[in-house]
Amino acid sequence: MNYVNDEKTLANFADNDKFYSDRMENRISPESSLWNPWHGCHKLSTGCRHCYVYRGDSKHGKDSSIITKTGQFNLPVRRKKDKTYKIPSGNLVYTCFTSDFLIEEADEWRIEAWKMMRERYDLHFLFITKRIDRLGQCLPPDWGDGYDNVTICCTMENQDRVDYRLPLYKAAPVKHKIIICEPLLSAINFKGELGTWVEQIVVGGESGKEARICNYDWVLDIRRQCIENNISFWFKQTGYRLLKGEREYKIARQFQHTQARKAGINYSGKSNGNNYSD
Repeated sequence: MNYVNDEKTLANFADNDKFYSDRMENRISPESSLWNPWHGCHKLSTGCRHCYVYRGDSKHGKDSSIITKTGQFNLPVRRKKDKTYKIPSGNLVYTCFTSDFLIEEADEWRIEAWKMMRERYDLHFLFITKRIDRLGQCLPPDWGDGYDNVTICCTMENQDRVDYRLPLYKAAPVKHKIIICEPLLSAINFKGELGTWVEQIVVGGESGKEARICNYDWVLDIRRQCIENNISFWFKQTGYRLLKGEREYKIARQFQHTQARKAGINYSGKSNGNNYSD
C-alpha cells in the first residue's frame, strides 16, 4: 500500500490551521480517510512547541490542553443507509492527528477504538505518537505482536528524543513502524540501531513563522543512515527555515513540499511493509 501521494493532501496533514475541522474530510484523497476520535493534547517535548493544533485552536479561543471525545469517535464503523460502511474497504485511515492516540486521558476510550480497528481489518490505520513509553499499558489483550492493519509511527525530533524513544520503539510489539523526524531540530545519530524492523524514516523541517532552523546537512545524514540500512527515506518538507551551506532560506508554506521533492533525495529501500511515498 502506498500512502497519500497527493501534495495538497500531505500539506494539509502536515500543518494546516484548519486541519481538525470537519471540512478536512473533503480535502483528502478517495483512498484515505481522517479519523480523530478525540481532540487535544499536552505538549510533551521540544518538538511540540509550535504545535499546529494549538495554533489553530487559539484562533477560536479553544484550549488545546483539554482532551475531549469527538463526534466522529465511531467513524470507522458508521454505515450508510444501504448498510455499507462509510469508510470504504481498503482505505488508509490517518488516526488521531489532533491528539496523541496514547494520551492518558483517552485510556478508557481507546479500548473501544482498538475494537473498531479490529472490526475494520479491511482498513489500514496509522497514528503518530510521542508517547511510545505508554504503549505497553495501552494495548488490547489480543494485540500479540501487533495488528496487521495498524502502523504506529514514533516521533524523534532531536538526538535527545532518539536516545530515549528509539530503544523503546525498537522493542515495541508493532508490525509496522515508521520513524518521524519532524520537526527535525538537530543532527541525529541512530547509533547502529536501524534495521529491517523499521519500514521508513520521514524527515521534515518545522513550518510556521516561529519555526526553528532545519539544517540540510542533518537531513542528508539521516538519508545516509537509511541508505546504509536499506530503509526507505522521505524528505517530506523543507520547513519554513532551511539552512543549506551558509545560507538560510525562508520558504513559503505552499512551496515546502515541492522544494523538498525537487531536492531529489528520497530513497526507496527494501520494503517489508507499508511506507509513505512522494
